[in-house]
Amino acid sequence: MINSKLPEVGTSIFAVMSKMANEYGAINLSQGFPDFNCSDELIELFHRYQKAGFNQYAPFAGILKLREAISQKTKNLYGRFYNPDTEITITAGATQALYTVITTVINKDDEAILLEPAYDSYAPAVIASGGKPIFIPLTFPSYSIDWTKVNDAISDRTKLIIINSPHNPTGSVISRSNIKILEDLLRDKAIFVISDEVYEHIVFDGLQHFSLASSEELSQKTFVISSFGKTYHATGWKVGYCLAAAPLMNEFRKLHQFIVFAVNTPAQYAYADYLNEHKHYLELNSFYQAKRDIVIEILKNSNFNFTPCKGTYFQLLDYSSISQMTDMEFSEQMTKKVGVAVIPLSPFMKSNNSKTIRICFAKKDEVLIEAANKLANVTKV
Repeated sequence: MINSKLPEVGTSIFAVMSKMANEYGAINLSQGFPDFNCSDELIELFHRYQKAGFNQYAPFAGILKLREAISQKTKNLYGRFYNPDTEITITAGATQALYTVITTVINKDDEAILLEPAYDSYAPAVIASGGKPIFIPLTFPSYSIDWTKVNDAISDRTKLIIINSPHNPTGSVISRSNIKILEDLLRDKAIFVISDEVYEHIVFDGLQHFSLASSEELSQKTFVISSFGKTYHATGWKVGYCLAAAPLMNEFRKLHQFIVFAVNTPAQYAYADYLNEHKHYLELNSFYQAKRDIVIEILKNSNFNFTPCKGTYFQLLDYSSISQMTDMEFSEQMTKKVGVAVIPLSPFMKSNNSKTIRICFAKKDEVLIEAANKLANVTKV
């Protein structure tokens, strides 16, 4: 019998709801992936490198051409130079990068501060590494960070704080003032930061993404993580990356090489070329804002209450005027009876009494219109 490191963890809610969507023929707005393909140009680049023989192991840190492209992009956008040789590592998606950082930083009985709702892979990785997650709720309804609570939660065991902006599942974004507060909070403290920025190019209404890479002070203790899957509509390729100062990256790579060793070679070469066309990520904001606006326009007179998300491709919906069911029960009813699969908010939180669900609008416009109209017609459940 295995002594489980995660005895309370079952199948991911994303897999559960996607399976239910397939079983009931529901429109799947649950799991966060597009229902449209990545660009033909990107696919052709991938195929070209496959045919050219780039099909064996890449260097464990990633191909240099891609690391150089990421370095240049980061410098252009956030004013921070990361050395491609020593401060950038290509990962098998953002989730692998997250796990690698957490198990690098967290030792037995260390504490990690998580702001909840929190992406569901954070806490299990902390627990599996022998650490203890400390949950700090974001402030409802803006889902902003209560820095007083964060400060109060810091102890002599605190080794890590995880920041996620743009935020999954709430769609909130941090401001430059948040970065300043975090600088002041962590000054002279031996606490590391993960900045999960996988939705960095999906910010709406003229807002700006503020990367922790832009902070001279925080960049020395922060692991910045991003993902090509979210940016280029290719979640199944599982290619992401981590940026960190050389001493931090040195430790990260010690574990990275034994967790995954190397990442998909032709995909790395394809992304290296594709990054040269800046419009592919600079135009993503308007692309997804148009989709968000389709959904909120249809739902604005519905029985759901909501504040339009500021970033990501997720929208939260409050159903308290419709039902007093738990969010899991309500999500099941939406899938089975209404024909739209959604995600309950409770898997993102240690304790959750809110009547809130999350929908993903990374879908074709006609699918969004059909799904939103179904939701708009929901009265009582």
